[in-house]
Amino acid sequence: LLHRLNDDSKVVLKANNKALGALTSCVPAEELVTHIQFIRNLIASMVSDARYRKGGVGDGDFFLPGFNMPKGLEPLLPVYQRGILYGDASVRETAAAGLGELITITANKYLAGPFLIKLTGPLLRIVGDRNPSAVKIAIVQTLGLILTKGGPVLRAFVPQFQTTFVKALSDPSRQVRVEAIKALALLMPLSTRVDPLIKELVATSSGKGSNATTVETAGMVAIQTAALEALAVVLKHGGKKAKVAESIPSSLAAGRELLVTHEDDGVRESAAKVIGFACELLGTDEANNVLEEFVLEKSSNLSSCSLETKHGIACICRRVFSRSVGQEIDRTIYSSVSSTILTLMKDDKTMVKEAACVAIGAVLGSSTEVESTLSLVEKNMVACMDTKEELAVQQAIANGLCITARLQPGLFRTQEGLVLINSALKMAMSGAQRVQFSYNDFLWIALDVQNGESGLEEYLGLAHFDSAKKMQAIYSKVLVKIKGVNVDEL
Repeated sequence: LLHRLNDDSKVVLKANNKALGALTSCVPAEELVTHIQFIRNLIASMVSDARYRKGGVGDGDFFLPGFNMPKGLEPLLPVYQRGILYGDASVRETAAAGLGELITITANKYLAGPFLIKLTGPLLRIVGDRNPSAVKIAIVQTLGLILTKGGPVLRAFVPQFQTTFVKALSDPSRQVRVEAIKALALLMPLSTRVDPLIKELVATSSGKGSNATTVETAGMVAIQTAALEALAVVLKHGGKKAKVAESIPSSLAAGRELLVTHEDDGVRESAAKVIGFACELLGTDEANNVLEEFVLEKSSNLSSCSLETKHGIACICRRVFSRSVGQEIDRTIYSSVSSTILTLMKDDKTMVKEAACVAIGAVLGSSTEVESTLSLVEKNMVACMDTKEELAVQQAIANGLCITARLQPGLFRTQEGLVLINSALKMAMSGAQRVQFSYNDFLWIALDVQNGESGLEEYLGLAHFDSAKKMQAIYSKVLVKIKGVNVDEL
């Protein structure tokens, strides 16, 4: 019966749906649930075959015919619900993850509102139980998929979703926290009251929230980092919905408090992210004030600054200048920031140097006089694109260039950007594999590969023969095979 879910005949699919329904009605769910791993494996095998056999759909969308009909998922739903609600840890994980896979291969129009609500209830009910991290990860991921598919019909569940995801931010498992942050981003389009959420995340990030009581299980640093990352996501996707006057300024204050003083580099990086999104929401004046306070005042005597302060300065420059507000920053402040970052690029501490190498890409990307800024920063950037440099520094320059390419589309297909893109091409063809991957991502963005070959043609019209030949080779062998680069995360 399961094999017939991928049949070509509508008559067979309808008969098969009735037969599966009869089977799951007659055989108790508690007996069928013992076969849930077999069911999951068989469906995964069918999907894999449909994707990768000759003439298959590859990595594109694939919807299993047996589920893409009215009440297509109904026969199997009781089995998965039983596994989620009453199974042991292993069965719960399999049922939750398997349910997510079924949702993925079912088109939205066959996932009607009442049906999605029926899926959501059991997951929300058991996510707070004492489950192993693998079970929580599967549940939170599936809840995220349900949010993606369901949209407005799930608006009534927003408070429960929000409570679930915020609680997961203090889980001992890092992957659970990461999935919770992703899920909060998906929840924002449905949420209408973001102010209480912002207030709770601000409190948690400073170690004063309700989740701080679980400090012994997750560690305060891990909780603070997760809360700051979640706060950044909420500001990015839902910050404009804030109605209480102090919501965004309080977020900014939370980031300011931790930016240059906290001993953990992850907390500082996350705090800088919060400040970047808060400045974008609050406007140019606030962004200027932040840069004056954290960059200009402290950079007057960089040599006496601590490692934490220098790293925090580089992080905040990256985050403020990688947002749209970056191009509106006072140009006097901009000039001082540029000089500071160039100095930090020569720091003897790899962490500082790495952060500065990413930041310089954001600084260049937010320039209003690109040619003059290039003449100022180009030599330093090329110097860091050297296989003798630390791998982290080599990668950092690539990430910085990705930010530049996002903020200044087309720059690297002009004469002015030729030196940098040629240096990046050299790095993409030599050195460590993970460094090559980073430069491949940059070339993919710089040449606008997702929109066809016009970007390559523009580059070829400027480049010398040797560089043009190398770029054509890497374009055909590597760049066209890249599915996408998440530029929003840079």
